[in-house]
Order: sequence, then C-alpha cells, then structure tokens
Amino acid sequence: MKDDPAAYLPLSPATLHILLALAGEDLHGYGIMQEVLRQSEGRYKLGPGTLYDNLQRLTAQGMVQEVARRATGEVENDDPRRRYYRLMPSGRSVLSAEISRLETVVRDGKLRMLSAKPRRTS
Repeated sequence: MKDDPAAYLPLSPATLHILLALAGEDLHGYGIMQEVLRQSEGRYKLGPGTLYDNLQRLTAQGMVQEVARRATGEVENDDPRRRYYRLMPSGRSVLSAEISRLETVVRDGKLRMLSAKPRRTS
C-alpha cells in the first residue's frame, strides 16, 4: 500500500460504502451488502460482482483482510464456509482521509450556496 492515504482518493461510491460497512465489525460478503443497504437507507445497493471485485482489490492493497471467522463471537447457524472481511489500519486511514475530504466538499458547497446571489429571470 502507498504510504499516503490521500493517494487513494477520491474513493468510488462502492469502495466508500464497503469500507464504511467494515468500520464497525468484521462481516461476510452478504453482511456487507446488507450493511451498505442499511447505512444508505436503501439508496445504494451493491451487487455481488461489484462487491467481490472491490474486496479483491482492497485486499491486494492491504486495506481489507480476509479472516476465517468473525471475531465478535460465534453466531448460531453461521456457515463455516463464509469468508469474513476486516478493515485494516491502512483501510481505516484511507476511510478517514476520504471522510475529511468529503467534509471539506460539503462545507465549501454550503458556503457557496449561502453566498450565491439568486439570478433574476426575465
């Protein structure tokens, strides 16, 4: 992974949502899709192809790691074939940098909207 988290910015929407989903806990693929849907209040849906392509790339970049089992404990009816994914410190740094970047975009956008003069229409 590159030393500077900003080198990965801006993140694609899919990557941003995956990293956000993993920021709370280790999740398997379907769990990530469900968490993205929950966090976006149903506005963003990840398909399996997009999810696993991104997970493969994020794993190669060292931002996400595949783990054998969920660290937060055993869950009844948990399929042992499921692959769980964990956000690594480097992934957390990139996510933090992206959140800061987006906060700046939103702040600047609000300032522009407040200072914009309404245009007169004839």
